[in-house]
Amino acid sequence: MLDIKKIKENPQAVKDGLHAKEVDCDATVDKILVMEEKIRSLKTSTETQTAQKNKLSKENGKLFGQKKAAEKRGEDTAAIQAQIDANSAESVRLDQAIADEAEELKTLQGEFRTLMLSLPNLPDPDLKPGGKENNEPLRYFGEPHKFDFIPKHHVDLCLDLGLIDYERGVKLAGAGNWMYTGMGARLEWALLNYFIDSHLADGYDFILPPHMLEYQCGETAGQFPKFADEVYKIANPTDDRVHYMLPTAEAALASIYRDEILSEADLPKKFFAYTPCFRREAGSHRADERGMVRGHQFNKVEMFQFTRPEDSDAAFDELVTKAENLVKGLGFHFRTVKLAAGDCSASMARTYDIEIQIPSMNGYKEVSSVSNARDYQARRGNIRFRREATGKPEFLHTLNGSGLATSRIFPAMVEQNQRADGSIVVPEVLRKYLGGLEIITKK
Repeated sequence: MLDIKKIKENPQAVKDGLHAKEVDCDATVDKILVMEEKIRSLKTSTETQTAQKNKLSKENGKLFGQKKAAEKRGEDTAAIQAQIDANSAESVRLDQAIADEAEELKTLQGEFRTLMLSLPNLPDPDLKPGGKENNEPLRYFGEPHKFDFIPKHHVDLCLDLGLIDYERGVKLAGAGNWMYTGMGARLEWALLNYFIDSHLADGYDFILPPHMLEYQCGETAGQFPKFADEVYKIANPTDDRVHYMLPTAEAALASIYRDEILSEADLPKKFFAYTPCFRREAGSHRADERGMVRGHQFNKVEMFQFTRPEDSDAAFDELVTKAENLVKGLGFHFRTVKLAAGDCSASMARTYDIEIQIPSMNGYKEVSSVSNARDYQARRGNIRFRREATGKPEFLHTLNGSGLATSRIFPAMVEQNQRADGSIVVPEVLRKYLGGLEIITKK
């Protein structure tokens, strides 16, 4: 969620930032400003009328005392009673007006929050405007893989070696699903163990979060309400709560401290989580994306940090380096790409992608996205820390990065490490998880 103060101070700068993301929210920004003014006006009116009601109550208290004293003296109290009645009638009117305004205010605040939640995050000013055509490769590692024989597609390799059962995966769960078998399952688990051990060595805390989340988690992460139709929702037969299967562990990790105030001394918080990820997208039907490049369920290890605002740039660089090192360890050629504003997700202020080559796909494919949300998610989830110097709470910054997802690493590993006889060389960093196995051959 954006800072309303920033919107009020310079609405045109906010509009320009969103235009850089190729999003036209001018009308929404204008409506937000009108509604914010109306909300402030209603609050002022309610406070004024409440003060008037309290004043009348105090005045009637005095009048009741005067009436009692006059009655003791045998004096006529009709004028005093008339004033009491008038004050009481005015108090009743004020009560109704305050109640009406409270109802209107509740409705307006709900609409205002919905509009605020609909605004994407502003991109960092150094990002190029526009979409993926303006993405900027920053650096390359290694050289593209070359073969002295005709290489096979990873689907054919996985079938020949008994690593993946695509047919039965579809039978169990429908199109866009697969099933790891035998050495394929062990190879997948070896990848995850490699990622996990690397993060533990870097001092990150391991989290195994629930896979079924409540709606507020998606709202905090910035996926809802805009992308609520892109997840698998779960109906609860006992109540009307909305649950969904997490599309990424970020959705869970971002809400760990929702509605909490952390100590500055406790920051940064560095986590990683393993989860399967569930996406409704079935993936494209392009010929070069057959197999397990896209699917409804895949495995991923996610990195996440909560930091002070002044530390988030350094945290971002740390996460990028961690993702790059994981890919380096597997021996892949890759490039790191700075995304243009319009190619960053709605919640993120900046994103770098680490992209590898899958030979059969004739180009680079993202295997990790590292992003800085700044205070956008923290505002949505009311996540703050208390600044020691001032004693005041401030919104912290959140960052996340894939570390890594396997659904593209696995096919790239199979294709790049294939030999002319159809066998596969196991990356050295994975061999200890496979009992020292160096080559996977057909049984």
